[in-house]
Amino acid sequence: MAITEPSQKKIFLPSEAVTDPEIPLANALPDGIGVQLKRLVQWGRKSSVWYLSFGIACCAIEGLMAAGGPRFDLDRLGSFFRATPRQADLMIVAGNVNLKMADVVKTLYEQMPEPKYVLAIGSCACSGGAFRGSYNMIDGVDQIIPVDVYVPGCPPRPEAVFQGILQIQAKIMAQADKGAQK
Repeated sequence: MAITEPSQKKIFLPSEAVTDPEIPLANALPDGIGVQLKRLVQWGRKSSVWYLSFGIACCAIEGLMAAGGPRFDLDRLGSFFRATPRQADLMIVAGNVNLKMADVVKTLYEQMPEPKYVLAIGSCACSGGAFRGSYNMIDGVDQIIPVDVYVPGCPPRPEAVFQGILQIQAKIMAQADKGAQK
């Protein structure tokens, strides 16, 4: 009796290959499956954005804390406050940054793990606000660290803070699609 090999059906997978140093398993899997794994990991990142709140001034109280309160509830977006930069992947800078605090902001940003995102809340964090051009203020936090999304306003509404976090989530998912097209 002759041994015959079973007939193998061709499985059609997308031809895109994923090479991502952050997800080594995606590189080892066949094309197509790695793409789906990358999207799944990015969906998990999008749905659990933990933020390091760096509330310096009134924007932290009126905009950020109101958004985290029971009426608006940032928790339903999967955003949770973390007190340490080593567990956060989003830094929310709310308020004006003076020259003394600039080194602290940069140090906290550098302690965050990759991938990391920054959300600037309020006119002072975005461009200096009413203190623009002052001798001891930084004209926008983007002069110290890279900012991904700006939320203007003095103070910004909690809905605007929500929109900023939704834009961060959209940016995270866009990175998944960008990695799938390479």
